[in-house]
Amino acid sequence: MNPVKPLTSPSEARALFRSGTDVPTAGWAPGHTQVNLISVPADWAEDVRLFCERNPQPCPVLDVTEPGSFRTRLAPHADLRSEVPRYRVWEDGELVAEPVDATGFWREDLVTFLIGCSFTFESQLAAEGVPLRHIDQGRNVSMYVTNRPCRPAGRLSGPLVVSMRPIPSHLVGTACRVTRAMPAVHGAPVHSGDPASLGIADLSRPDFGDPVEAMPGDVPVFWACGVTPQAAVTASRPPFALTHAPGRMFLTDVRDDRYRRP
Repeated sequence: MNPVKPLTSPSEARALFRSGTDVPTAGWAPGHTQVNLISVPADWAEDVRLFCERNPQPCPVLDVTEPGSFRTRLAPHADLRSEVPRYRVWEDGELVAEPVDATGFWREDLVTFLIGCSFTFESQLAAEGVPLRHIDQGRNVSMYVTNRPCRPAGRLSGPLVVSMRPIPSHLVGTACRVTRAMPAVHGAPVHSGDPASLGIADLSRPDFGDPVEAMPGDVPVFWACGVTPQAAVTASRPPFALTHAPGRMFLTDVRDDRYRRP
């Protein structure tokens, strides 16, 4: 369970994370855009850029930094090295550390990609009356590695990762409509219903995040997930990468309606 009350201000939330608070960010700063983070050495940046370009639903890029920069136009005064609740450090495709501050792991050749996150559209889902079971239960969203391969790019390849939200059956159409209007944060679901068609054997055992309890009449609905680049890191084994921990996003200053189509 999440014992810390979510904050509505992105800057206040980032300050709390900078001080060491480590929690999932679903429900934090509603109405603002949340993003996934992956930083790679400059000589791998073109591979990541092309991978995102070829797989836009799981990897919608909202900003890319200059090599060595820890600033983003999405939150100009923020520090990408220390204002995510928890990071992941990868060496040769292996997870070697999960610090709450990545400053000590920072490299001057790192290029950072900030990728839209489905937590961004949750405030709009809630406004349309769609319940968010993981937030109600104080849990991280459930995420799964699927049997769907992404389109390879350069040295990067790997499977699609999805997030799952149990949605009342009569509101699945509403959830699809709301999220379809926000392709910059993953857009419409990639699947609803039988998880086996995605190669998911047991919804109670997510690969990332927490199991979320469905209510009677709920249908599992799956969206492309920005953890997909981490699955590609595991599969493709670049010498170094820095990412957010799944479900612990970077909170930007940008309002979510910037990425909502009429």
